Amino acid sequence: MADFDVLVLGAGSGGYACALRAAQLGLSVGLVEKDKVGGTCLHVGCIPTKALLHAAEVADSARESEQFGVRATLDGIDMPGVNAYKDGVVSRLHKGLAGLIKGRGITVLEGAGTVTGPRQVTVAGEVHTGRHLVLASGSYPRTLPGLDVDGERVLTSEHALRLERVPASVIVLGGGVIGSEFASVWRSFGAEVTIVEALPRLVAGEDEASSKALERAFRKRGIAFRTGTRFQSVERTDGGVAVTVTSGDDGARTDVLEAELLLVAVGRGPATDGLGLGELGITTERGFVLTDDHCRTNVEGVYAVGDIVPGLQLAHRGFQQGIFVAEHIAGLDPVPVDETGIPRVTYSHPEVASVGLDEAAARTAYGDDGIETVTYDLGGNGKSQILKTQGFVKLIRRTDGPVVGVHLVGDRVGELIGEAQLIYNWEAHAEDVAPLVHAHPTQNEALGEAHLALAGKPLHAHS
Repeated sequence: MADFDVLVLGAGSGGYACALRAAQLGLSVGLVEKDKVGGTCLHVGCIPTKALLHAAEVADSARESEQFGVRATLDGIDMPGVNAYKDGVVSRLHKGLAGLIKGRGITVLEGAGTVTGPRQVTVAGEVHTGRHLVLASGSYPRTLPGLDVDGERVLTSEHALRLERVPASVIVLGGGVIGSEFASVWRSFGAEVTIVEALPRLVAGEDEASSKALERAFRKRGIAFRTGTRFQSVERTDGGVAVTVTSGDDGARTDVLEAELLLVAVGRGPATDGLGLGELGITTERGFVLTDDHCRTNVEGVYAVGDIVPGLQLAHRGFQQGIFVAEHIAGLDPVPVDETGIPRVTYSHPEVASVGLDEAAARTAYGDDGIETVTYDLGGNGKSQILKTQGFVKLIRRTDGPVVGVHLVGDRVGELIGEAQLIYNWEAHAEDVAPLVHAHPTQNEALGEAHLALAGKPLHAHS
């Protein structure tokens, strides 16, 4: 007899979603967590960083208020006050989540769990078993060989969230989502920022047009960035850090960049070391747990969800995978999560959002003659003009077929990704979306206008 129907190792987005849905379906659930329920996303990821980004938006609004005819001044950034606001948001959400878990009758097992047998987890010396085991142990901030993080001058994103001051200058190592968001925050707070990115462009996982638009916007904001540039070493100086980087063919060019702080934002790794997965025979690759499209590992009755599974490391991906696994265990017939249909947002200023294929991937999949694209400039959108934001909506469709990619750049466009992901996941044609009524004046109209153009009847756009 197992202690639980479902035993979940990790209470982040994937783990707690699985636990809540399983309990809702009448299954008994044990939820193992060594820290606080909510995991990285709630405590040191999505929620606190977006609170900082909103504070940054408020700072920019005050600094630039005269363009709206409002006389306001920005007296400075009170980081203890910003952190109190941020921590208050996190605390309220944590209390709400803890209440939900308790209300569903889920047993929370506090402590670090280790897999010690088939569908068996040992926590604080006690063995717990489940008819099904769900691995959801999350991720940790990566670093690079030879790069020691001290939490004072060389930081990860988790250290950066606890800063009690605005640094005068920062070097951000990594121009992906995390690096771009922190660069945006610190620039809004008044810091001098330089991004160092080894790949040829910022947010390299996005469509090339989106990357170029973000780079133009960052350049205009005074955020320096060096793409195609690799980290070599870092030294502590009297004033902060000196970072040696290489660039050019074969790393022929060497430069030294100096700043008060270095933020290491080179991605996140799977938190699976020491869990005992190898002893159980669970197949892993570079620490990631390999699964099929039903989130099943190679060991019967053992599933894995979230950041430890190869693919997009996004909270909402893990959340949906957790729900899927709970429903699958309960005997329902849920639809597997389509990785390409997962929406992606970088909450910088401006924001970058997308779902589906970028243009390069679409051309690879369907050929140069097999796709059509259209780009609608937000300059034609009334609400974007009111907000004084620039950007675009770019659509990619199969020739005379469904939309296979939606890419957006501009302030607040992350709020448009809901309709965009429905368009992609329901395999809508431009002709299906064009007749839909989009409220005026909203940025949401830009999606409608783009689909009108793709359907061959552009209105507020040049044909």
